[in-house]
Amino acid sequence: MTTGCDYALTMSPVPVPAVRQSNPPAVSFVIERVPPQAYFLVSAVFHYLGPAFAVLLFAHVDPLGVAWLRIASAAAIFAGWRRPWRYYRGLQAAAKRNVLMLGSVLALMNVCFYLAIARLPLGTVGAIEFAGPIGLAALGMRSKRNFAALALAVSGVYVLTHVRLAGQPLGFAFAFADCALFVLYIILGHRIAADGGAAGIDRLGFAMLVAMVVAFPVGIRQALPAFASPLLLAAGVGVGVSSSVIPYVCDQLAMARLPRATFALLLAILPAMACLIGAVVLHQLPTSAEIAGIALVIGGVVLHRAS
Repeated sequence: MTTGCDYALTMSPVPVPAVRQSNPPAVSFVIERVPPQAYFLVSAVFHYLGPAFAVLLFAHVDPLGVAWLRIASAAAIFAGWRRPWRYYRGLQAAAKRNVLMLGSVLALMNVCFYLAIARLPLGTVGAIEFAGPIGLAALGMRSKRNFAALALAVSGVYVLTHVRLAGQPLGFAFAFADCALFVLYIILGHRIAADGGAAGIDRLGFAMLVAMVVAFPVGIRQALPAFASPLLLAAGVGVGVSSSVIPYVCDQLAMARLPRATFALLLAILPAMACLIGAVVLHQLPTSAEIAGIALVIGGVVLHRAS
């Protein structure tokens, strides 16, 4: 938090407003000079920093309300920044389906993730969330060594779940649902990134608008208390910027230049990042067993070999 499809603008006799398929030359030059791994690192930091702040909001706003505020604020920012509907109209049918599916996945993924971190430590959810991507990486790079890496990562997730499963079965159900949806996010995210960072960001922006609509029925009522408090509303917008705008844009810039299996492999940093941010921001200090489980997940990535 993946292969691409071919997209093309459809021709229409009615002039369509110009869409940004590429950044200005100076901006593109800077973007291309930055290694894609750097974009990934920024995404990894904010992937859990924003949710850590969201956990602090749970005392005042229900997790489902916080999830919707995150999605809605990000959608509003993308709408004002990119005006993605202008680009969406020119996409072919297959590309439109990918954007609509990504929007639905983003809505469900965020809802499950917030319901999980409301019940489990951030580091535990982060490790479980990564189980799917490491499997995706293993499938993309078949070798005995890589399947051993997958076994190591799965062992780590087992240790983490065994530690807490008796106390929070519902939390783990949401965490594993989030894991499955995160895999779909990687696959669909790479598809919309196929034509480059700017085009992918426009498609991402429209997907966020879709996510806002999909999540509306389950989150708007719980989000209402925030609208009565400017401070809570500002905090919700801050969560949206740090959780969805910054990391998702950085993901697009990285996905546009990294193969799906490589991107999935790099996600190994997420369990450690989640554990670190959970400890620093939320004071969720992991037990020795949880540290061992996270270490096994990370060890699986260290063993994994790109090929």
